[in-house]
Order: sequence, then structure tokens, then C-alpha cells
Amino acid sequence: MKETESKSTYDLSKTDPKCAEWMDDCIKRLYNLKISPENSIASIMSIDEITAILRLIEPILMEENSLLEVRAPIKIIGDLHADFDNLMRLFDLIGKVPKEKLLFLGNYVDMGMDGIEVTMMLFCLKVRYRDRIFLLRGNHETPAVNKIYGFYAECDYKYGVGVWWDFQCCFNRLPMACLISQKVLCMHGGLSPELTTLNKIRSIERPNEPISSGLEMDLLWADPTNRGDGWFQSYRGISYLFGKQVVEQACKRLKITLIIRSHMVISDGFEVMTGRRLITVFSASNYAGTVTHQKLTPISFPSQPSQVTLPTTPLTADLDSAIANYDMKIVKRFVKF
Repeated sequence: MKETESKSTYDLSKTDPKCAEWMDDCIKRLYNLKISPENSIASIMSIDEITAILRLIEPILMEENSLLEVRAPIKIIGDLHADFDNLMRLFDLIGKVPKEKLLFLGNYVDMGMDGIEVTMMLFCLKVRYRDRIFLLRGNHETPAVNKIYGFYAECDYKYGVGVWWDFQCCFNRLPMACLISQKVLCMHGGLSPELTTLNKIRSIERPNEPISSGLEMDLLWADPTNRGDGWFQSYRGISYLFGKQVVEQACKRLKITLIIRSHMVISDGFEVMTGRRLITVFSASNYAGTVTHQKLTPISFPSQPSQVTLPTTPLTADLDSAIANYDMKIVKRFVKF
């Protein structure tokens, strides 16, 4: 199977120099943006620019498969949740595109007021350096969720409700998973009983809007658990919890060595779960106004993923049932939005 990126770095300046120059200017403006109650992206980018960038990113996302296939080395970042300052700190810590190749696991919006800033920075980088940055879809990149967790209100406040619909058109085109060097499978949520082969992910048609059960919902919503080996009903009321044996069987069946996902608040930035075949990475340092970790810890893969060093003692984690039940009560009402 042909991998997503080519052997040579894609250079937009050679194919569309005017667009490259404009993207460089947008990226510079965003890097220099100092977020404050009086200062946001609306002060440096017009609604026409936002809309134009969204139209540019759509065909670029559609050129990629629902299962991205990329080569190591690459660095992996978890949930960001509308914290633009945190994204800037991450770039300072791990390096910037295009020098570094980065994979983001979704949840760019909601629970904060900088979702447009975060998403537009990532989209501008994707337009400019499409083979150096890869963006997966998170469960918050769905209208049923981001209409009620903050992004809708943010769009309305900064540019008007219309731009919220434009963002959904792009979110519906985001890839669902990524395979690194044929050995490491990444997604936002987790595994699915329907994930019998990687071709099942490759065959997911986009644009789509997952609104019920199935592979797409599980890739966005499922969670690991240490309570047992099999499949369990999720506290969230959506998708499943899956145990150690499910992870081991999936790795054997899919011929992979490791699964990396996000979707859960992890105090230290990343945690080894369900044995040593799954890692959860969470990169929002100020989640919903609560400091979750001081260490901004991405997962980094050298050219040979098998050389990755993990903590010697597997850690354990289960869902916070209070948060999960809140999600279930709020989100489930909007499943058919």
C-alpha cells in the first residue's frame, strides 16, 4: 500500500508561489498573535480569509485516505482543546513544521475559546506543508459535540454562525486513523469490533458525519479499560470500553506492534494502558480551566518504531465515571443532530 507522503518534501512555493506566500504570511501572523480578552484571530484575519483557507484545505484532506500511512520519524500530539497558547508552547518544545513532522490526534476545538486559532494554525500549516503535518479527526470535530461544548459559541462570537458550518465541512473530511511505518496504528478514540482489517478504515468514505454506532464512531469514541479483557459498555453511552485481550488480538490480527490514541485526560501527558501495546497521549495542559499536567509530553518515534522506549512499569487508568456520565447525558441527546 502506497504511503501518504512522497520521498521528497512537497513544496507549495513551486506549484503555487502566490498561495505559498499568502500561507507564510498567515502562519507568521498566527505565530505572533497574543491571545487576550480583547485580542483574537478576528483582529488579524478576516472572515473572507478564514473561508478561503477552509476551501483550500478541503481538497487537500480529500487527497488523503481515511487511513493515513506515513513513515517515521514523527511526533504525535493528543487533544489540544482550543488552547492556542498551549499549542505555541508545544511548538517551542518539540519543534515546528516543516523541520519536524507532526501527527495530531484530534480534538482541536471545544472546552476553550481559541478553537478557531488552533484549527486555523494547523490548517494553514497543512496547506503550506502537506507532507509534514497530518491531522486526524477527534470526537469534538463533529457538529453534535462542538455545537454544545463551546466551538459554536466561539464561531458566533468571532465571525458569525455561518463560519461554524464551514468548519464542519472540513471536519467531515478529516482522516480517521494513521498507520506509522506499517507498525503503529493511531486514532483519536480506540478499537472497534468491526475493525477486522486495516482495509475497513481505508474504505471509510468521506465526507461523513458519524451519528450512530459503527467503526467510525468507535475510532472517535472508544476507550481502553483495565477492568477486564473483553468488550464492555462505555460509561459515555457511546461506543465501547475494550480490555487488554482485545488490544493484543487486534495487534496480532492487524499485524501492528502498538496502538496510540488520545481522548482521555491523562495527568502526565501520556500513559501506558492495557498491557504494553497501547498508549494514551493527552496534550491539553489547561483542560476546561483545570491544569491537567505540567509536562507537555508528545510521543516521538525515530526511524525504527521498535526502538521506542516506554516506562518500565505499565501504568493504569480508567475513565472518570462522572465525566463520562456527563458526556453521555449531554451528547446523546444530539446524536441525530
